[in-house]
Amino acid sequence: MPEPVNHQVNAARKTFQTLYQISKLLNTNLDPTTLSICIRLCENGVNPHALATVVKELQREVKAMNDAQLESSASKTSTTK
Repeated sequence: MPEPVNHQVNAARKTFQTLYQISKLLNTNLDPTTLSICIRLCENGVNPHALATVVKELQREVKAMNDAQLESSASKTSTTK
């Protein structure tokens, strides 16, 4: 890889690592893949506030589904005893 391109790749990697650390400090609960997708969406013109709202709503929905599944499993376990 030519030196300027290698430098750009290293700079992009370092920037992403910094963004990921900030994401962790802010307790966003975004894994690196999801954060990368969000960054690309913003770079392509998606409104960051709208994206944040959608991500929060999806996280709430996933939590509610997981809680319901745990509750269902717990009730099945208690009825079989």
